[in-house]
Amino acid sequence: MKYDLILRNGIIVDGTGSPPFKADVGIVSDSITKIGDLTSEDAERIINVDNLIVAPGFIDIHNHSDLSIFLVPTADNYIMQGVTTLVVGNCGFSPAPISDLNKEFIEYTTRPFWGSVRIDWSSFREYLDRLDELKKSVNIVTLVGHGTIRSATLGVEDREPNERELNIMKEYVKEAMEAGAFGLSTGLIYVPGVYAKTDEIIELAKVASRYGGIYATHMRNEGERLIDSIIETIRIGIEANIPVEISHLKAAGRPNWGMIENALKLIEYYADKGFDISADAYPYTASSTTLASIFPPWALEGGIKNLLKKFKDSEFVSRVRRELESKGLMGGRWIEWRDISISYSETHKEIEGMFILDIARKWTMDPLDAVIKLLLDDSGSTAMIIYGLNQDDVDKAITHPYVAIGSDGSVKELGKGKPHPRNYGTFPRIIADYVRERKLLKLSEAIRKMTSLPARKLRIWDRGILRPGMKADIVVFNMHLIKDEATFEDPHRYPKGIRYVLVNGSIVVDDERHTLSKPGRLITRVESEK
Repeated sequence: MKYDLILRNGIIVDGTGSPPFKADVGIVSDSITKIGDLTSEDAERIINVDNLIVAPGFIDIHNHSDLSIFLVPTADNYIMQGVTTLVVGNCGFSPAPISDLNKEFIEYTTRPFWGSVRIDWSSFREYLDRLDELKKSVNIVTLVGHGTIRSATLGVEDREPNERELNIMKEYVKEAMEAGAFGLSTGLIYVPGVYAKTDEIIELAKVASRYGGIYATHMRNEGERLIDSIIETIRIGIEANIPVEISHLKAAGRPNWGMIENALKLIEYYADKGFDISADAYPYTASSTTLASIFPPWALEGGIKNLLKKFKDSEFVSRVRRELESKGLMGGRWIEWRDISISYSETHKEIEGMFILDIARKWTMDPLDAVIKLLLDDSGSTAMIIYGLNQDDVDKAITHPYVAIGSDGSVKELGKGKPHPRNYGTFPRIIADYVRERKLLKLSEAIRKMTSLPARKLRIWDRGILRPGMKADIVVFNMHLIKDEATFEDPHRYPKGIRYVLVNGSIVVDDERHTLSKPGRLITRVESEK
């Protein structure tokens, strides 16, 4: 038999958590055909990967490249990390369904990051058709966002749906699941998800459950009410009979540091009883989101565009100021102005990377006034980084067996803004820092967290493990040289040590260089069940 490609003499870490072993990998078309001794076999190309690690391509279970993949279909900042599959539609946001009630809201909300992408679809199926047609370097898996569904039905209003409206929302979930979505996501700190009661989410999650989907959630609170939020999440999972994925598990804000241990024990308790609950996390002590997220939910009703209009009302600004002073930023997480830096500003490039307190001093104004000025000047498109996590908490989450690795980032245009370094370094950082340097994880366990753990959660049965018959999504790296190079000061830097990346059997990174090949596919839940 002649192979298309043989990876010879590699150290196989197969994604299951099993110990490494030495073998060759034979590939025909898009699949692994044989793993073993292929010394006497021939191939169109044979690559000697002696002393290099050969692992399944990494699966980023929490990603936000829903639209940016159309801008940068080569997905350079993820392919160069060894990531072969991106799971999008997280935190309650997906670019579909679109109706007259949410079209402006979705376009305005997405403009800060993907402004030049034209949304010319309405249904979730139409969005998937566009993703399917797109020539891309990575595979894409989608979730449907509750926030998008809610805004398509109710607009951006703080109220409960009536029976007719709830049925419309259920139909949106049904359409997305039948089109190929892998589940439902919520973003319960973001407008409009923040306005939803638990019962509403349960009813929608039941629809996703009937199709074998999962429920992924950016929980209602990641600070002082972290445990309450996990309990709400577990209730949703149990009552909807649906597997649960807690997104970017963390304990945010200094007073809440140390709470992660109890959060993990709670997850363990239910998982050990057979309930399908797990989480994901990223290996950094800072998070990132839109600057407008610091405002209380009542201020954000109607969306960002409406918020900007409200800034003209001095009484509104005074009320916001009083609430932020009494309850803290971002709904009481006790993040302080000194903890926030600006990662993207359309109109003030000179302050990207600066902290809000320093910007306020530079502009000789109060921090809130500086934030309002930024949002007005940027038409709401400003993004921030929040330094609010504890390293010990992060380590406990990352090393827990029920926690997968997710970057919470997106495909980026090289050099644009000062984004979180997780966009360029999450996956190599796990290996370099947690395995090689600090020895907090064994290599086989680290690889499992980035491959078979997310694949099995999503019920993608042909990826995430190196086995004959599986798709040939593969990363090859030098264990001694792999390293994330991206920093908060200089984030647009690709990692080192990742030699080869294969997507569906095609070489996309060849000797540490992107080939610009685009063999990526849209993976749908319907196809994965075949």
